[in-house]
Amino acid sequence: MERFRVVGGARLVGEVRVPGAKNSVLKLMAAALLAPGTTTIREVPEILDVQIMGELLQRLGCTVQRDADAAAVCITVPEQPGHQADYDLVRRMRASICVLGPLVARCGAADVARPGGDAIGSRPLDFHVDGLERLGATVETEHGFIVAKAPQGLVGAPIWLDFPSVGATENLLMAAVLARGTTTIDNAAREPEIVDLAVMLTQMGARIGGIGTSTLEVEGVDALHPVDHATVPDRIIAGTWAIAAAMTRGDVTVRHARAEHLEIALDKLATAGAEVARLPDGFRVSMDRRPRAVDVVTLPYPGFPTDLQPMVLGLNAVAEGSAMVTENVYEARFMFVDELARLGADVRTDGHHAVVRGRERLSGAPVRATDIRAGAGLVVAGLVADGVTTVSDSHHIDRGYPGFDAQLRALGADVTREPDPDDFAG
Repeated sequence: MERFRVVGGARLVGEVRVPGAKNSVLKLMAAALLAPGTTTIREVPEILDVQIMGELLQRLGCTVQRDADAAAVCITVPEQPGHQADYDLVRRMRASICVLGPLVARCGAADVARPGGDAIGSRPLDFHVDGLERLGATVETEHGFIVAKAPQGLVGAPIWLDFPSVGATENLLMAAVLARGTTTIDNAAREPEIVDLAVMLTQMGARIGGIGTSTLEVEGVDALHPVDHATVPDRIIAGTWAIAAAMTRGDVTVRHARAEHLEIALDKLATAGAEVARLPDGFRVSMDRRPRAVDVVTLPYPGFPTDLQPMVLGLNAVAEGSAMVTENVYEARFMFVDELARLGADVRTDGHHAVVRGRERLSGAPVRATDIRAGAGLVVAGLVADGVTTVSDSHHIDRGYPGFDAQLRALGADVTREPDPDDFAG
């Protein structure tokens, strides 16, 4: 086990390039199951979750070849893939559940272990199950597995999601493209990653209307074909760099990013006092003063992303004034507040609200990453803390931020990896 060692006082200056989105590429890899043959996915980030998804697809009978130099993955899918996703892989990555929809659609059956993943609160699978049952599948839980069967194939139907769940929207969309007839998914999630998946499915021959809206209309087709597709840029990594630039009073240009995917986040940084300039291939954020505190409410897209909530808590922790951050997506996202408080942040939580009173600087201390985004937020907070901050459980960060320490060093930060002592108690 390793940890990040962060020496405070750095001002981030320079350029970074954003990779393809983690939250999209894993679903694109699952979507490859829908068509026999070789699908190539480009702009693939060098992260552990991609390796885990590759292993899962190999267990299902696919051949997966990774070209790290070209940031691409080639997935060759057999005519008859397997349909059981085992617990030892699914427990390591919640996104593994996204093979459920394509397997039922393609094979008429799927046995997928109930997933594990980040400790950020309950994320029930009811929407996935209810939607598949609406499409004609029978779904039961047996010995820790979700067992879905549709031996005669799926049939299009109207589906209403009580909450615009990203995972459920993705699973049901992938199931519906091969269902007989028309499926309408109302109150669908609208995240850019959903759009990316829908675009790839359309390239594969799917018929999908309403892409980018809350109502998706899918006309089922008999078969799909493999494609070559480039993953959408990772807006969460891009947003992390933007907030880090503002927190450290730096000047960072973020390339291969889409500012339109971060409208509210970049507007909040402007309100905090940063200069935000849009560029043809990204944006630039610069800050020459202490940021002003900003109130934030997380909501499904196009609202403020819950995945950037830990970073904006860190921003407010060193800002002028006080702010309230309201978490409306994952009830346990505030789990990391105790770690931020170890760095001297003045944060008080009450239910899904957090009140942050800004301080001039934080103070370095040993902390622990509880999930991907909390870990990245703590590393960035360490940059504005006096002394040394160590962030344990660095494997969480590596799941979402490829080469995070190297990129921080390239921007002028003193961030390294070191062995994590066995006696660290958190």
